[in-house]
Amino acid sequence: MIIGNQDVDPSGDDKTSLLISTKNTPGALLALLQPLADHNISMNKIESRPAPDRKWEYVFFIDIDGHQQADNVKKALLELKQQSSLFKILGSYPKASL
Repeated sequence: MIIGNQDVDPSGDDKTSLLISTKNTPGALLALLQPLADHNISMNKIESRPAPDRKWEYVFFIDIDGHQQADNVKKALLELKQQSSLFKILGSYPKASL
């Protein structure tokens, strides 16, 4: 993982990392992720960790295809933010090439 405090311009082959949390209710995660499907965005990774200050709630680290400046990603992120109790864009950056 590379951490920086500067925004990176879109390269055309990017991913965006997010930190998101939602209430612990039936279907909450499904509803939270629906905007990704609605805007044709692939999710590459999802990891859950217990929320440190809320019993039985979790935070999710999510990687998606696309840059936060792309129109479809912007729209999906706005919808994700509206459904989240915690929402943070960790950054957009070029995908690693192997």
